[in-house]
Amino acid sequence: MYQKNGIVYAGEPAEEIRVLEAKPLPYQMLLLTFSTGEQRLFDATTLTGSAFAVLADEKVFRQVTVSHGVVTWLNGEIDCAPEYLYQNSFVYEKELAV
Repeated sequence: MYQKNGIVYAGEPAEEIRVLEAKPLPYQMLLLTFSTGEQRLFDATTLTGSAFAVLADEKVFRQVTVSHGVVTWLNGEIDCAPEYLYQNSFVYEKELAV
């Protein structure tokens, strides 16, 4: 248990994580760079619900931006928490050229 800003939380405090860069890839994948220095792949087709339906349009999906550490589309009308993206993404390791 810990306290932050006068609020008591169960569990242990988590390190704040932010997205530094989001690069759209084919098949609605995002290559994300996090404040931890890690690059991870996120499959945006896993975002469900009517709010995310517009992302099926490739033109809209490719207009991804990062605002204050949060991934957004359509000038902030659609966003996704960096913690969710981190927990639901996969480690990305660049292949070394031989």
